[in-house]
Amino acid sequence: MRSFATLAELKHLVGEELGVSDWIEVTQERIQLFADATGDHQWIHLDRERARSGPFGTTIAHGFLTLSLLPEMSARAFAVSDTRMGVNYGLNRVRFPAPVPSGSRLRGRFRLLKFEPLEGGAQLTVEVNMEREGSDKPVCIAESVARRYT
Repeated sequence: MRSFATLAELKHLVGEELGVSDWIEVTQERIQLFADATGDHQWIHLDRERARSGPFGTTIAHGFLTLSLLPEMSARAFAVSDTRMGVNYGLNRVRFPAPVPSGSRLRGRFRLLKFEPLEGGAQLTVEVNMEREGSDKPVCIAESVARRYT
């Protein structure tokens, strides 16, 4: 985890990597819980027998499950000490270039694209590149927009 004392320090880091998260395992149990929470019970996510003969040879995580790991990864990648609150402001774009087979371990790399001062804080646009252990292809690339307040 990379730590910054103040939000203002990030202003000069546009274009640089802010941090890399720890690995997070995407278990079948997590996939099932996500399916139950969202109502997305597609067989490719839950039916291990059918998935064996499917395009990936096993069950895979939902794309939105992968994306939902962004806050946890961010919290494990970098911290700003003088920030009292953060708000998810949205996403500029999201892509899922590769599947996440059940049992995969993922981590996120966070690169600051834009720093915009706000009253009492800043809006950060951060590129998130989620990678799967043992694979060269990212599983998710997203531009996250967040507001942090001091």
